[in-house]
Amino acid sequence: MEIKEYSSLYRNNLLDDVIPFWMKNSPDKEFGGYYTCLDTTGKVFDTDKFVWLQCREVWCFAMLYNQVEKKQEWLDFAVQGAEFLKKHGRDDEGNWYFSLTREGKPLIQAYNIFSDCFASMAFAQLAKASGNQEYADIAKTTFFNILSRQDNPKGKYTKAYPGTRPLQSFSLPMILSNLVLEIEHILEPQLVETTISQGIHTVMNVFYQEDSGLLLENVTPEGKFSDSFEGRLVNPGHGLEAMWFIMALAERTGDVKLIRKATDISLNIMDFGWDKKEGGIFYFLDIKGHPPQQLEWDQKLWWVHAEAIVCMLKAYYHTGDERCWAWFEKLHAYTWARFPDQEHGEWFGYLNRKGEVLLPLKGGKWKGCFHVPRSLYQAYKLLDMIDNKKK
Repeated sequence: MEIKEYSSLYRNNLLDDVIPFWMKNSPDKEFGGYYTCLDTTGKVFDTDKFVWLQCREVWCFAMLYNQVEKKQEWLDFAVQGAEFLKKHGRDDEGNWYFSLTREGKPLIQAYNIFSDCFASMAFAQLAKASGNQEYADIAKTTFFNILSRQDNPKGKYTKAYPGTRPLQSFSLPMILSNLVLEIEHILEPQLVETTISQGIHTVMNVFYQEDSGLLLENVTPEGKFSDSFEGRLVNPGHGLEAMWFIMALAERTGDVKLIRKATDISLNIMDFGWDKKEGGIFYFLDIKGHPPQQLEWDQKLWWVHAEAIVCMLKAYYHTGDERCWAWFEKLHAYTWARFPDQEHGEWFGYLNRKGEVLLPLKGGKWKGCFHVPRSLYQAYKLLDMIDNKKK
């Protein structure tokens, strides 16, 4: 397939299939916000509202408005979600709940800082789209709240016993590496640069393990290896997503060396994470080859493959490393043969190890309107840039 054909496929899937699917099936026209628990055909099977997925959907439509086309229906779609969140999403201290009832009553406490991360991201993107200062203020206040909580993100809701085996998690510094780029238009430049510098250092020096060439999900407070279930855990999808975030940060300053390092790590992750027997990328692995504690370790997930595609395209665009293009074509062939639903639209989220559909849902507690549209957008843009570079 020619590069232009790849680009058209990704763009058309985004604009003619995935986005219409969510616009048709997701809005709650009575109470506001979105339904994310959608079956194969888009029918709602549960009405609980998960705050981070609500935020991600707001971000998605605001981003499309800002980056693709100034469609009023996209802006209106984002605003109605944001207004629901503004009214119901936070506790008295400004922390964002994990989940709400359909009407907006809190179901699960504000234990998960990723609700806050995606709230900040959503309201910043929507502030840019709408010019609404209140949205910008919510984004900024939430971001400062995240920074104040980052050393103890779960606070009183943490399950770990203090002091016995303290570990720091890869997830938050990884998210912050992307979030700071998303909201830099509302932050002081010095804070942006400081956050970027800290993010690059933490991801590339603390969680990256030079001896294996891989990224760990958890390390000791000193950045050392912990020979435990948590310490041995590798999440290939997280690592690949983080590496294209790092490349995006490196683009700002033209840091070729950092882009090369991120590319090399990405290639290591692909080699380690690819299922040599059945194809696709494993969800979780143990760096020592032991059985992971996650029983879903061998499932093949939508977001892992979507983010891997973006990572390989970004790496190829910057380095011209043919291994990245070869991986893109391999990922594309695997992904497009299995995840997109040709009959009812959107993508399936969960496959078993053999690549068969395990859960036929299009959205639920963890899958919403985010990874698929973001990756399709990133992919077609990168493909166009690669095509132009070759001319």
